[in-house]
Amino acid sequence: MKIHNKKIIITGGAGFIGTNVAKHFQKNNHIIIIDNLFRKGTEKNLKYLKNNFSIDFKNIDISKENAINDILHNYPNIDIIFHLASQVAVTSSVIDPQIDFQINALGTFNILEYARKLKQKPIVIYSSTNKVYGALKQFDTIEKETRYIFSDIESIDESCPLDFHSPYGCSKGCGDQYVRDYYRMYDIPGVVFRQSCIYGDHQYGMEDQGWIAWFLIASLLNKQITVYGNGKQVRDILYVTDIINAYEKAILNIDEVKGEIFNIGGGINNSISILEFFNFLKKELNINIQFEYSNIRPGDQKIFISNNNKLLNCLGWKPEVGYKLGIKKLYNWIKKIV
Repeated sequence: MKIHNKKIIITGGAGFIGTNVAKHFQKNNHIIIIDNLFRKGTEKNLKYLKNNFSIDFKNIDISKENAINDILHNYPNIDIIFHLASQVAVTSSVIDPQIDFQINALGTFNILEYARKLKQKPIVIYSSTNKVYGALKQFDTIEKETRYIFSDIESIDESCPLDFHSPYGCSKGCGDQYVRDYYRMYDIPGVVFRQSCIYGDHQYGMEDQGWIAWFLIASLLNKQITVYGNGKQVRDILYVTDIINAYEKAILNIDEVKGEIFNIGGGINNSISILEFFNFLKKELNINIQFEYSNIRPGDQKIFISNNNKLLNCLGWKPEVGYKLGIKKLYNWIKKIV
């Protein structure tokens, strides 16, 4: 079963995940991209979408006061909202917490208010983050040769207490909880995905966000690479098509999952440290990355590995693209753009 004949808004639709969402759902649906083109690479992604698919585009800043009325005026009826627009870097949130709040917290509130004012309440898919769990210092870790591991657990599930630990964690966590409560208070069928490290085509990574893409781009362009901390930090990485499959399953089963929150990532089998990533590039792609070390960044998690059992039990979802294939796919795409 596929989603068809739907009017779909994608906020941040010219971003990395948004571009892939638009590409996936464009057939037999009306796709509306809302983006202020603030992030690097969004102009290129928008050009790609316009050249290849039939989409609408509105340059709207969802953090502004008039955003709700602008969207209502243009789109008084909508079926699905993918709310992906976000300030996505912890470091940027520390430098300018007000902008971070306006984009992530106020922007999410505005989108929910738009949804609340519609006669027919749309499905809202919200991309949250593993950073709502903070630095996870309550879990003991063991330092191995190439990575950290948890001493008593394998992965983090949704029962882990929230502990934002950065302006970014606060602003995304605020939106996270608003989406859940707008279901409880206003019957807006929202689903929250607390996402681990997502990667894939159309990701123009930078030093403070999208680290897999950034390291690949930097290596090809001979840019300086800095590793913050000792490089043993671990993330479970998830290829972008896998998260889109989860979004789709949630929409098709919305009566069962509305109001729910899901952790989502590559899981233990797709976990990798920075040092292990460098070793993989050397062995598999013949890329020898030169880097320097610097101090670990505030609020960084030594480990995050998502426990995906709730998603598996509710929707039958699990990752399909292993990291070895996924990294090679991203590398082949990056070689075309640099």
